[in-house]
Amino acid sequence: MKNSLNYGNLKRTAIYALLIASTISVSCGSSKNVAVKRNPRISPSVPKTENLRKLDSGFNGSVPKSISEILKDAEKYLGAPYKFGGNTSSGFDCSGFALKVFEENDYQLPRRSSDQAEAGKKIDIREVKPGDLLFFSTAGGSRVSHVGIVHDIGNNGEVKFIHASTTKGVIISSLNEVYWNKAYLHAQRIL
Repeated sequence: MKNSLNYGNLKRTAIYALLIASTISVSCGSSKNVAVKRNPRISPSVPKTENLRKLDSGFNGSVPKSISEILKDAEKYLGAPYKFGGNTSSGFDCSGFALKVFEENDYQLPRRSSDQAEAGKKIDIREVKPGDLLFFSTAGGSRVSHVGIVHDIGNNGEVKFIHASTTKGVIISSLNEVYWNKAYLHAQRIL
């Protein structure tokens, strides 16, 4: 009996360890360090988003009311801390943040960022507008591990997005930042 009890505890511990490891591997990581190798003979290149996105494609800067409401709701959480698995103002992870903001505006999103990446319609980066979702692979490769909501697009084509960062909580970042530019995978239109 004692051996079966120890085996049960060992089995339960192994299951918990596996669950924790798998949860960490699919989290909204944004703490990966990106090394940028610079060749002194080559001048810095134009950021990828400027190459991909030219605003002459028709976005005139006006935001429909429903999208404006979504962005207002997202902004009210600026500064909220990061919390793995969180989807409240006491702490958010990336997909929990997107879920909460859209849910407050009567739009249902899946819970995980990888599932959110399948919702709506995939769009080209040159077509993004405020309210669209951007997806990233923060661990390299092509597996979705992070999501942000397009916040605004500057006159120069700079795409800014609001998201729950693991290191800084809910913030606005730019797709022109080397880290996010390198991790970018694709965009989805939900609305």
